[in-house]
Amino acid sequence: MSMKNWMKNFFYLEEDEETSTGQQPRPQQQQPVDNQMRQQPIKSSTKERKANTASKEVAASNLVSIQNVQKSSKVILVEPRVYAEAQDISEHLKSKKAVIVNLQRIDKDQGIRIIDFLSGTVYALGGDIQRIGTDIFLCAPDSVEVAGAISDYYYNDLN
Repeated sequence: MSMKNWMKNFFYLEEDEETSTGQQPRPQQQQPVDNQMRQQPIKSSTKERKANTASKEVAASNLVSIQNVQKSSKVILVEPRVYAEAQDISEHLKSKKAVIVNLQRIDKDQGIRIIDFLSGTVYALGGDIQRIGTDIFLCAPDSVEVAGAISDYYYNDLN
């Protein structure tokens, strides 16, 4: 099939020429599905056709769209200097971000209060809080899975 004939068929120009010259239209023969779909009038916009084609291709395969994966997979590093920063840390947790809290630069009493506050926040969110170092804690919301554990062997020697 030449390019000219293909363009005529694609844009339905062949039918218009036949009816305008007074010729009888040729009886339709059984055509493959692709040709039948091409000769049907276009009712949807280009975007809708592209979306339909893309959704059919995805449905036909076993692929998982990366777009559905949460994009806010961030880990926030925080070194609070005062107890008031605990609320800022909990805001990060509420927005589904994991937080590593370094309490080495704060008084021990205020550090304990911060950990108590964050423990309540993590519990309310269904997350997890774990000690990963000397005065360093990992707070993770429910959307972040924490696997494994850090041994307390080294911590016992430091105390």
